[in-house]
Amino acid sequence: VACTVLKGESGGNPAALLREQKRKTMQIKFDRSKHVYHSDEFAEIIKDTIRFFNGTPVHQLPPPENFVGAGVYALYYIGKSPLYTHLYDLNRLNFVQPIYVGKAVPRGWRQARLQQASNELYARLCDHEKSIFQAKNLKLEDFRCRFMILEDAAADMIGTIEAALIRQYTPIWNSCIDGFGNHDPGSGRYDQAKSDWDILHPGRLWAERLKGEHPTEKEIKAKAIAYYKNDDE
Repeated sequence: VACTVLKGESGGNPAALLREQKRKTMQIKFDRSKHVYHSDEFAEIIKDTIRFFNGTPVHQLPPPENFVGAGVYALYYIGKSPLYTHLYDLNRLNFVQPIYVGKAVPRGWRQARLQQASNELYARLCDHEKSIFQAKNLKLEDFRCRFMILEDAAADMIGTIEAALIRQYTPIWNSCIDGFGNHDPGSGRYDQAKSDWDILHPGRLWAERLKGEHPTEKEIKAKAIAYYKNDDE
């Protein structure tokens, strides 16, 4: 069945119809308030998820058992590196300040083609275990993790909750020293620079192949030390 087009002033001519539509659209006065979404209920849901997250058990990295699920997680540092003295002081009695916050999404999530649940969250934590183990100046036993599994409709909130946690805690490996969550860029892409994290914590084999220009270790150390010094002032 052919679509019926209202001819109006254009007489049914496609080009004229387009011009008429554009003219009417341009006549609409812009009102920003009509584009801003507000929801007290949504804000409360985010607060509730963070409260739940902060009450989840803390485990060694990675957790002792493989498990199914996707979601968000935080890593905590309890070592005595001079770079992260602030974190040791905060976390030695209770885990309150993460060094890194991240997410693991279900397979096919970005293409809206969700597949059967797998162990994405556990696998991501294992990836981080390898990065920390390979770093020459970090010890795996100085790290702990907590995580929250989000299933079914709640899985749509994974990115939102990750962002909310990063805003609340501004972890240093998210907000200052970038690159911890990076992966091997692959053959033919090693002309890029090493991340700040790989300069500060060398050891990942693929990162040693990167050839691009980057800040000095001294500059990055100064940035890391100043990051928490600003909080103390």
